[in-house]
Amino acid sequence: MDLLKLSGSLDGFFWGQIMIILCLGAGIFFSVILKFPQLRLIKDMVTLLLGGKSSENGVSSFQGFAMALGGRVGTGNITGVASAIFFGGPGAIFWMWAIAFLGAGSAYVESALAQVWKEDVQGEYRGGPAYYIEKGLKSKAFGAAFAILGLVSCGVLLPGIQTNSFAVAGSAAFGISPMIIGVIYTVFTAFVVFGGGKRIARTAEMIVPFMAIAYIILALVILVVNFAKIPEVFGLIFSSAFNMNAVYGAIFGLAISWGVKRGIFSNEAGQGTGAMAAGAAEVSHPAKQGLVQAFSVYVDTLFVCTATAIMILSTGSYNVANPAGGFITELVAGVEKGNFTQTAVNTFIPGFGGGFVAVALMFFTFTTVLAYAFYTDSNIAYLFRNSSNVGAFKMTQTASRAILCIMVFIGAVSSADVVWNFGSAGVGAMAWFNVIAILLLTKPAMATLKDYEAQKKLGLDPIFIPSKLGIKGAELWETIIPKNYAKELEAYNAAHKNENKKVG
Repeated sequence: MDLLKLSGSLDGFFWGQIMIILCLGAGIFFSVILKFPQLRLIKDMVTLLLGGKSSENGVSSFQGFAMALGGRVGTGNITGVASAIFFGGPGAIFWMWAIAFLGAGSAYVESALAQVWKEDVQGEYRGGPAYYIEKGLKSKAFGAAFAILGLVSCGVLLPGIQTNSFAVAGSAAFGISPMIIGVIYTVFTAFVVFGGGKRIARTAEMIVPFMAIAYIILALVILVVNFAKIPEVFGLIFSSAFNMNAVYGAIFGLAISWGVKRGIFSNEAGQGTGAMAAGAAEVSHPAKQGLVQAFSVYVDTLFVCTATAIMILSTGSYNVANPAGGFITELVAGVEKGNFTQTAVNTFIPGFGGGFVAVALMFFTFTTVLAYAFYTDSNIAYLFRNSSNVGAFKMTQTASRAILCIMVFIGAVSSADVVWNFGSAGVGAMAWFNVIAILLLTKPAMATLKDYEAQKKLGLDPIFIPSKLGIKGAELWETIIPKNYAKELEAYNAAHKNENKKVG
């Protein structure tokens, strides 16, 4: 069987033009109908990110943010950006920005919905597309289908992309065999994932801020050194994005499709995976975690992906493929697209690029694999949540973690194109399911934001009372609010009692 051909066909099937239009359209729709919360409520995003708390059942807002960002900030931010430039030209970067800005609206919706219909499964909060599809759309079959798809995508198809990218970079930088890298990487992965959701959350909380900040700082230093090239770099991006650059006119359509495709792969907005991390958080209102997750899309694409693009474009360390064969632009002859970032850093600090990018990829990809493990657990929890057979649940969970670790090793020693195609197809398949679902659940998603802002205007720390919004199936909140937010509930009741007196 020709795996390259099969994987390429699957990727092409799930990432056709209809999918590109659907993702862009959903982002525009949610941004407009919610009145651009990604602009209006940036202050709230940062405040909520830093002010959350954990509980015996849930992780803190920041841990939920860190897990989701760990899932978003991975090889897509380095190798993914390079491949977008290679296939779509510099203009693809603008479309990555566009889908990130618009996708923040989609990220809010899916993450708020994950909170609305989250459940307590085996003592831990779990949520995500499978949960809100079943309860919001009242379709168990649709919910189970997504859970199985999420299980296959996150537990089998996607981990190999991350380890492959690190294995290639590590082998080039340090001369270590991909086989050895795969073994070491798998051992560390197993240690964390077999420790469960809380260990994954704590590990992500420690690693994610450090890795992202260090990477962005290097990009800023390179940008400062190449300050005179800023107008040229941004001019190249915008002219190529809007078909105003004759050199890249032939691939204008590819700039859009590869920008959106790699943008969604990187920031996961609308894909549904970030919603699984959001559903695990301990918050008093779904809108809080929705806003936190919307901010993580910004950090991923507008900060980290832009950092990569600036390093590559400002140093001229890229090639652009011609669909007809050969290259439209060939500035670094003989350099594979996956090594553009290493080449860029090497032009700035000779001999430093390979090692730095390899280490960055080690952290980026590791936290992403941990996020995949959490998402896999979340989908298994959904499938077994109504089962009294705890032993079967634990056995399936253990088996899925073992399979993920095996795929981590296989990815390290496999063909890059094959693992990328299969992983990208998995992302596309989940996005198909999830974007349609959240579009159908627009009304309750809007209600969460409207309720949050109404309570803020009353000077309250917002709490979620589903019955007040006419939302059914969210009974868990009847336990969460009185138990964990008694003071906020008292203030809520007092404020609304006063409001009723004024109306009377």
